[in-house]
Amino acid sequence: MDVPQLIAGLQQGNPDAFRHLVETYQRRVYNTVLAIVRQPEDAEDVAQEVFVQVFASIHAFGGEGKLTAWIYRIATTKALEAYRKRHARKRFAFFTSLFASEGEEGAFDDRLHPVDFAHPGVKLEQQERARVLFGAIDRLPDQQKIAFTLHHLEGLSYQEITDVMQVSRSSVESLLHRAKANLRKRLARYYQEDTQF
Repeated sequence: MDVPQLIAGLQQGNPDAFRHLVETYQRRVYNTVLAIVRQPEDAEDVAQEVFVQVFASIHAFGGEGKLTAWIYRIATTKALEAYRKRHARKRFAFFTSLFASEGEEGAFDDRLHPVDFAHPGVKLEQQERARVLFGAIDRLPDQQKIAFTLHHLEGLSYQEITDVMQVSRSSVESLLHRAKANLRKRLARYYQEDTQF
């Protein structure tokens, strides 16, 4: 099924078209979302929401631009929403724990500590370095985080990122340059040699 057929099928509510959509884009959507939210369970939920939104709003996709870029845009937007909600909950849990007695439920429990993070694209022996790197990526400003994730983790070209983020090529270049500079600063204490991106 080519892209025009897929779009037409989705617009007609065809379940086979929806199945084809999920099979074609599932891995890319999940990996992109996971790189932002960093929690596999959250990433699965958000990825499902992405496909539901694509299906529900396919009529809003007029065909201008690429379907893949539109899907990535929905994925990064939903991933950032989920990330912000989770961090708002964590902040609330942290402040609640400040007033809880030691040993009382909620007092500095596991919810306040990041879980071990494993991205499917990272080999086992590199997990520790990846954990540090993803922790640093996590602290980048949102636009830098999206640009870096799409380029370095998903392999999108500058032009593709321009389509997804709906900004100019020079803006993408600037975001990636600033992201790398910020990451080098944050990672300098972890690595003796220069980190190459």
